Amino acid sequence: MRPNEALQGKAEAQAPLLLKSATSRLGWRAVVDVMTRPQSVTIPMVVLFSIIPLYLFIGTELIPAYTLHTPELELDRAISLWPAWSVMYGSLFLAVLLPIFVIHQQELIRRTVLAFLLIWLFSYVCFIAYPTVSLRPATVAGDGFFIWTLQIIYDSDIRYNCFPSLHVAQCLLAALACYRVHRGVGIAAVFWAFLVGLSTLYTKQHYIVDVIAGLLLAYIAYYLLLRSFPRKNTPEHECLLAPTLALCAVGIYLLFVAGFLLIYAINAA
Repeated sequence: MRPNEALQGKAEAQAPLLLKSATSRLGWRAVVDVMTRPQSVTIPMVVLFSIIPLYLFIGTELIPAYTLHTPELELDRAISLWPAWSVMYGSLFLAVLLPIFVIHQQELIRRTVLAFLLIWLFSYVCFIAYPTVSLRPATVAGDGFFIWTLQIIYDSDIRYNCFPSLHVAQCLLAALACYRVHRGVGIAAVFWAFLVGLSTLYTKQHYIVDVIAGLLLAYIAYYLLLRSFPRKNTPEHECLLAPTLALCAVGIYLLFVAGFLLIYAINAA
């Protein structure tokens, strides 16, 4: 037997073993292994979660006493209220779920947390320096699941802290962080973040300038803290698992929406 033929035969014999190894690395057991891997709790993480309540304090205690701004453009007035976008608006939860599911390298986690901390702190400064108020209606006329959902959003959120849109900034930053792990997941998530930006306009939660500022803020944080992180630092099996992990995050949100739909159906019965 020639040497080349021997090598080819050996490769063919090993192919089923390699396929089995790749499958085991991409199966549900691999997903569980990655998601249950111990992660360190850092000081920036603690600081980030501890300052989140300041959003409500600024909006309910500080801003109402100031002169409020309404940076409304002619295009804002041309955009009509569209309650169906409330479901996309509520997908803000994915800004938390996607990084948790997709990002597992300690250095990238550290940088992502710092980037989120940066956009929150900068937004707080803007909220105080340039207090704004949305022009959303107090109540939404009509019936239906989307109207019911939008009214819940109005009742649970405050009308202030519009500029920049933290809603948009967090979603785009989460998408760009995922982009450092897997290009496809990142691109899909960026598209989702832009849809979230549109949802803030069609639900009358933000103005166009708020959305633009939120997008710019997220990209600046990404450029300063995340862009330099090499994708090669993420193990290959984690890159290959990223689409499955991202779909798990999306599935959790869809279950959340299904739960709201069930509640609505029960109340409407």
